[in-house]
Amino acid sequence: MRLLISLAVLMCTAFNASAHQLKAAVTTVLFNKNSGHIELMHRYYLHDTEHAVGELIGKHADILQNKADQASFADYAFDRIQLEINHKSLKLENVGFEVDGKFLWVYQETPLVANVTSIRMRNNVLRDIWAEQMNLVNIEGLGSVRSMHFDGQDDWLEVVIK
Repeated sequence: MRLLISLAVLMCTAFNASAHQLKAAVTTVLFNKNSGHIELMHRYYLHDTEHAVGELIGKHADILQNKADQASFADYAFDRIQLEINHKSLKLENVGFEVDGKFLWVYQETPLVANVTSIRMRNNVLRDIWAEQMNLVNIEGLGSVRSMHFDGQDDWLEVVIK
């Protein structure tokens, strides 16, 4: 019986420790005809960004309260995201960032492209810090939602639009 109780406590402790860092992010690439832009909205868990900023700029970083530390993370993210449409590289404009609840959002945009036949993307944010980081990208506004899932050794992924 003691063994079962010890095992249960150990499992709960392990679950709580791993529950803090999810090592997962979600990006929406929205082809927005109303705004005339392709809008990229990257959502990161604050707890993950807090650990990352600690590794990137030092242990005394404060991602929750310090706008400069938030900007440092946004700059880090901007440098690790690239987008190609129809095998042509697009210049992404860095729009900004914000903290909302338990997330840090980072925003980019570029003008819409006509006659999209393929979308290639590189999304290496946090993947250079943690090998187990997973970045999901959902592409919206071109019919059905399409997704890319970056993990492991993925570098560039592509979705073909028919």
